[in-house]
Amino acid sequence: MFTQGQLIFAGLFLLVFIGASIYVYRKDAGLHQRFYKGSWQVLIGFLIFIALLFVIKFTMKR
Repeated sequence: MFTQGQLIFAGLFLLVFIGASIYVYRKDAGLHQRFYKGSWQVLIGFLIFIALLFVIKFTMKR
């Protein structure tokens, strides 16, 4: 299905992408705490909204 070269490239790309993401997150962690206070409340609101959509979908199903 995939060649060995493609699998090696995908693995290396994944490792570098994850490493870069961790580096950038740690670098910006101080800014996140300062500018995004209370953002967890927005996340909870979105999750509740999505859960309500699923509840409505399954209760309206005949």
